[in-house]
Amino acid sequence: MSGGFTPAVAGSALGASAPAPVSPKNVPHRGGDANPSADALREKFGAALRRVVVMWGETTVYVDPARVHEMVQWLHDDPSQRYDYLSDVTAVEYRDLEQPIEVVWHLRSLPYRRFLRIKVEMPRGAALEVPSVWDIYRGADWLERECYDMFGIQFVGHPDLRRLLMWEGYKEGFPLRKDFPLRGRFSRSEQLRQALAANPEARYSRDELSIAEAYEDLPDDMKHRLNAGERTGE
Repeated sequence: MSGGFTPAVAGSALGASAPAPVSPKNVPHRGGDANPSADALREKFGAALRRVVVMWGETTVYVDPARVHEMVQWLHDDPSQRYDYLSDVTAVEYRDLEQPIEVVWHLRSLPYRRFLRIKVEMPRGAALEVPSVWDIYRGADWLERECYDMFGIQFVGHPDLRRLLMWEGYKEGFPLRKDFPLRGRFSRSEQLRQALAANPEARYSRDELSIAEAYEDLPDDMKHRLNAGERTGE
């Protein structure tokens, strides 16, 4: 889907004469028409939109981290935008130490058939914190948890920011960061010791398998969540 494709619109709904979507052809590597939402963002938020890049027909906007939540909220709510689907939240760290770490949101407007990539840049050594968009898109819940788990990005305002892929007691850091050693921070013997010391039954709910024995080995915060009705994996 080309970032600049916009069907005919009547009011806030698609017109009946909207052309059928087609695959773009002869798309340039760089340049080309930007998604019209980029100009709308610049008009609405001014300097908070720092730059626009169009590559292979897809539009990326670099924005002020302090205003990213406000901008995403507007893209979601405004009738002229209607970005109703958050398809991904992730991060990028480059090997070049001069380049900042980027946090990335992929937004889609299904009614307007638009795709927009939003990025914020954070200098290395600065606090890796951005606002959570969970209150706008409930689907951000596990996406933000995965990004935190793998990169250490703190999503301020997330209701339950904890590891998702690695276990909650994982102490080796954030596996997708460039400074993370390929073999882990601990020796193989220490990794094996930790794995053998872990109780795999503690990953199940109190109603499953032999959790009666494993329950006593759980951390207090997990006991509290299970007592409140949470099932692990939620």
